[in-house]
Amino acid sequence: MQSSAEILQSGTQYRGLFQMILVLGIGGSFPYGFHISAINYPSLYIKTFINETWIERHGSPLSQETILLMWSFIVSIYGLGGLLGSVCCGYLTTKYRKKKCQMFTNLIMLVAALFMAFSKMAKSFEMIFLGRLLCGIGIGFSFNIHPQYVGEISPKKLRGFTNATVAVFLTLGKVSGQVIGLREMLGSESLWPLLLAFTGFTAMIQLVTLPCFPDSPPYLLIQKGNEEAFKKAIKQLWGDGDHQAEIEDIKKEKAAMASSKGLRVLEVLKTQSLRWQLYVMITVMTTLQLCGINAIYFYSFEVFRTAKFEEALIPYLSLGVGICECISSILCSSLIERFGRKVLLWGGYAMMVLVLALLTLTLSLQHRFFWMHHFSVILIFLFVLFYGIGPSGATIAVMVEIFSQAFRPSAFVIVGCINWMGLFLLGMIFPIFVEYLGPFCFLIFMGILAVSGVFIYLFLPETKGKSIMEITLAFDKLNYSKKEAFSTEDSIPNGTVFCTRL
Repeated sequence: MQSSAEILQSGTQYRGLFQMILVLGIGGSFPYGFHISAINYPSLYIKTFINETWIERHGSPLSQETILLMWSFIVSIYGLGGLLGSVCCGYLTTKYRKKKCQMFTNLIMLVAALFMAFSKMAKSFEMIFLGRLLCGIGIGFSFNIHPQYVGEISPKKLRGFTNATVAVFLTLGKVSGQVIGLREMLGSESLWPLLLAFTGFTAMIQLVTLPCFPDSPPYLLIQKGNEEAFKKAIKQLWGDGDHQAEIEDIKKEKAAMASSKGLRVLEVLKTQSLRWQLYVMITVMTTLQLCGINAIYFYSFEVFRTAKFEEALIPYLSLGVGICECISSILCSSLIERFGRKVLLWGGYAMMVLVLALLTLTLSLQHRFFWMHHFSVILIFLFVLFYGIGPSGATIAVMVEIFSQAFRPSAFVIVGCINWMGLFLLGMIFPIFVEYLGPFCFLIFMGILAVSGVFIYLFLPETKGKSIMEITLAFDKLNYSKKEAFSTEDSIPNGTVFCTRL
């Protein structure tokens, strides 16, 4: 099997696929990453704006506690919108297709950008609230649609690479937010509304370009039954090569799905044939949230200060951490087809545990040995590197590949809920952990990573190079007793393996 790097260098056969990956990424996970990092830069200016607006209206200033509460509401309402968008996305993408929903998402993002861009001119901090809410709803949709869409448009040999690009665009968004948020760019007192509204520009790009690309081939054949459009989409995305094996896999999935139906979220949670897929999905998604990456970003500022770096250099050092994550995510997209998803996950978890153990030690001893500060800086970069190469990209690939076309939308509603609720809870609880535990808070993340690593090593079937039918059969051996799984396999003709017991 060719590696993704070799395929990228081998001509123009997959030009249409790579162009669509770029278009999906710009309006997909890129805005999610951008708003994670960019919102921190104008915080002082927004607080001042809220207070000045209040004084103009009522003649008296707000208390610091009230300003902090309103700022916290601006930050947290984004997560509330994301949760709302994720919950609605499963039903709407099933009914109206992913492409149409993504186009509608761009319109939401444009409206959100207009509210935030003109909030200062209109002297209305309420417009920031509404803009952040709408932005969260839009990103809740796009971050749900993007990994599903990009996983469905790729051939089997490139599926790991294309799925990993979701993490690449997310980290590109983070780095872009860090760069554009600098005072020399849009992070100034006069330009911060444009910083908040920047993703309206990426939404416009996708709104104009996405109509040039087709719906995903599995959707066109399995759900629409349009074989002519299915073949046309494959030709546009994959070129003129021999794709008969891929076509046959999709047709087998369609035949298997004829005897089953798409399930709602509660039905997915209750279905025995999806039980271990759910266990794996919940494990990898929860671990992604609770692996300690947010704690690392938090502690990086403190470590850089303790290491006696100049205050003016610290934002640029933090930008270096973001660039390190971005480069490692790109590296993951090249390695995932060579080493597989399973190795990158449990291997990444193991290396992150080792780095966290050393980092806890160095942070605890940094006041006794001056050279510990510099060692801590190195460990921060190593942790981000292992995170980007392993869990960051491989998690998305696994979540897309272990569910069939009919069950994927509902499964990703669950993913979205875990993601947005995890962000909210982590934001609420993490400061308390830091206050009481200090650097020993990393011991919690070490425990989570260790348990998840063992679970993935023991129970995740490798999905590299396998069709959904083969992956489903591997999970059937976990979901049922050996006798039941064998009976299920034998009951489906022509070697098609798919458990339809609902």
